[in-house]
Amino acid sequence: MTQGVRGERALEAGAVDGAGDDAEAFRDDFVARFAAYWQSQGRPKAEGRIVGYLLVADRDAVSAEAVAEGAGVSRGSVSQSVRRLRELGFVTLVDSPDSRSRLISMDEDVWGGFLRNERSYLRQQRDLAASALERLPDLGESSRTRLHNMYDYMTWLDGHHDVLLEHWEEYKAARDQRTRPDPVTTDAESEGPA
Repeated sequence: MTQGVRGERALEAGAVDGAGDDAEAFRDDFVARFAAYWQSQGRPKAEGRIVGYLLVADRDAVSAEAVAEGAGVSRGSVSQSVRRLRELGFVTLVDSPDSRSRLISMDEDVWGGFLRNERSYLRQQRDLAASALERLPDLGESSRTRLHNMYDYMTWLDGHHDVLLEHWEEYKAARDQRTRPDPVTTDAESEGPA
């Protein structure tokens, strides 16, 4: 049974809090749950399985074969998904010192990178709304209001992007300055000796 199938069955069985002490089973469950959420946002499930796997991979860069096995997807799905994930800023390809193939890597701050890359999406959506307002002058009031709201929302959110990124970098810097206790160790220490 592949890891992906095990993870999907754990998800279907309602495994919400992980799979006990079995790290591999928990990874499978994490990948399955992440992929389910990713798919619920209208994205391909295989893509979500790959991102989920890379989030919990123990290596900085992974071969396509390892991603396919760990994510429980076909090698073809890896190639196709990695192209899209590179466009979104989720992954990069890095040279492998041991072979001619390239490895797949995920930035440690993929979410901040996603926020940075989202600006292009916002501007494209804003421009699309503007072109509809210009090229479809006979639209009814409700349609025009929807398009104005689309245009204004994308413009408004784009205007807050720099502030969001600045706050995110400040948050990370503050987090890194304080000591980050390991939640498992902290809980065990607070319980005292058994």
